[in-house]
Amino acid sequence: MTTQPLPTAPGTALPGSEPAATSAPALPLRAAGVLLGCLTALLGLLYFVVAGAPLGPLLLWPRTRRRAFAVLTAGARRLTALERRRRSVFFGDRFPDGPVPDQHILRYLAARTYSGLITGVVLGLLAFGAVLAGLLVASLVRGTLDWGELATQVLLGGVLLFLDVQGLLSLGALDARLARECFGPSERELMQQRIDELAASRAAVLQAVDTERRRIERDLHDGVQQRLVALAMLLGRARRGGRTPEQARSLLEQAHKESQEVLTELREVAWRVYPTALDNLGLQEALAGVSERCGIPVRTDFALAGPLPASVETAAYFVVSETVTNAAKHSAATEIQVSIRTYGPVLVVRVEDNGVGGAKPEDSGLTGLRSRVGALDGRLHVHSPYGGPTTITAELPCA
Repeated sequence: MTTQPLPTAPGTALPGSEPAATSAPALPLRAAGVLLGCLTALLGLLYFVVAGAPLGPLLLWPRTRRRAFAVLTAGARRLTALERRRRSVFFGDRFPDGPVPDQHILRYLAARTYSGLITGVVLGLLAFGAVLAGLLVASLVRGTLDWGELATQVLLGGVLLFLDVQGLLSLGALDARLARECFGPSERELMQQRIDELAASRAAVLQAVDTERRRIERDLHDGVQQRLVALAMLLGRARRGGRTPEQARSLLEQAHKESQEVLTELREVAWRVYPTALDNLGLQEALAGVSERCGIPVRTDFALAGPLPASVETAAYFVVSETVTNAAKHSAATEIQVSIRTYGPVLVVRVEDNGVGGAKPEDSGLTGLRSRVGALDGRLHVHSPYGGPTTITAELPCA
């Protein structure tokens, strides 16, 4: 199987390239970012008061609404760019480049202004509590505070400190979530998501390979091996003496027929391991062989814009082969339609039968196909209501 390049979202760095904020910034830097966020929230409030109030009537009038909205958004974009820069410098966020809709800009600035002002209030309460704690310590040093009052003040101060810290943590998480919803996931989050996807895909591929090996072993043991045993018994009976020429000829004819069936079944097992026709003749001819071996009429619509990567051809072949085999065995269908077309950089493989339906995505065969498709960053969709029809669609990226 050839190795395909890993698709990445815009702004995502691959391993080996320049790292993007691999570690979280230090606590003092993040604290400075929180304080600066309170100041930028004041700027946002000032902007909405100074610019939003005069533009409010123009936003209500249909003739001037578009122009007023453009003017309001232009200023909001500058403040939003400042917030984005603050998240990058003080919190290590690296967002992918790309246009942000005007509605998202205004919504983010409004929500960010609100959360920043609330953060300022919480920080003010924390500073006020620190002043009270200093006065409490001074009173304790002078001896003007008894132990009962001290215990009460410490208890109340501890509760308020806990609430302040929890409020700051929640507001910090809200600030990060607002930025993520407006600018998109950060590069660190995209990289971690990609790592998780690759780890899950690798585990699924290993499981699919083990399942395929067990199936091949079962086919060889229950099919080919049993037929070889029967063939050996027929040849042994033919070799033993005391047989008339007619009986010996009959046994040899049975042995010859059994050997042909063994070859046919061994060829079927080999095709399930890897179809050599893919390398020699191409995907279209390999799928024609699948149609010929199926006991149900199969109509194939094959339309490709150009050559496909070898791994994509292999995955497409196995999707069609496994789906057609399952339909012939379990669906009671009388016709199967196969469509293979490219839509831009994606190969879409669609197999539909007119059977009884009821196929479940968690079935062992479909799970193996899902793992095989997922290994190429593709997707497998199963639609099989009871009563039919069953439609299985695989989307395989070709680039």
